[in-house]
Amino acid sequence: MSGGARREYAMVVLGDSFAEGRGDPRPDGTFVGWVPRVARLLGIDEAAVLNLGAFGATTQDVVDAQLPAVAEVTTPLLGVAVGGNDLVRAYDRDGMRANLRTIFEVATAVPGRTVFTHDYPDIPGRIPGLPAPTVALLRERFADANEHLAQLCDELGVRRYALATADLTDDPSMWYPDGIHPSALGHRTIAVEIAAMLAGADVRR
Repeated sequence: MSGGARREYAMVVLGDSFAEGRGDPRPDGTFVGWVPRVARLLGIDEAAVLNLGAFGATTQDVVDAQLPAVAEVTTPLLGVAVGGNDLVRAYDRDGMRANLRTIFEVATAVPGRTVFTHDYPDIPGRIPGLPAPTVALLRERFADANEHLAQLCDELGVRRYALATADLTDDPSMWYPDGIHPSALGHRTIAVEIAAMLAGADVRR
């Protein structure tokens, strides 16, 4: 894309496997997820959506590999779904916070663009086989990250879907057996709720 005219999209999403759509597989092994479902509910054609969500991506991966791609496109609607891998893997509180600020400051730098995200649900409480002390430790991290994310979104004007306290969080049918990703039903439900949150957003290219 570099060197020529910027590609236009009606919606772009950055992030990890939550954005990729894990837990909502197609027969060919790819994933559907909430991203194309949100687009459909907002009247956006699938060809006008760029989903950069990647399995295992951390906030650092988004800063390094996905933000540069965003700089080469134009979009009125930009979603961010990342941070879970930071919280459950090599945790660096300050690094994660700095990366989230970078991501959202770049995302919101375009006048008139609507930026949205979701917070972190109780993944530690659903991962099979985790010892109780590990669950408690991870829940502390998640709670701290949610508090910080809420403050950052308020500061920068990012629309935040409170997934951590949504009704679907406590419904086992909404989650894939791995305990980490939403099921197909979960992705559909998340899509409906995010689309409702985005009602009135300008999705024209």
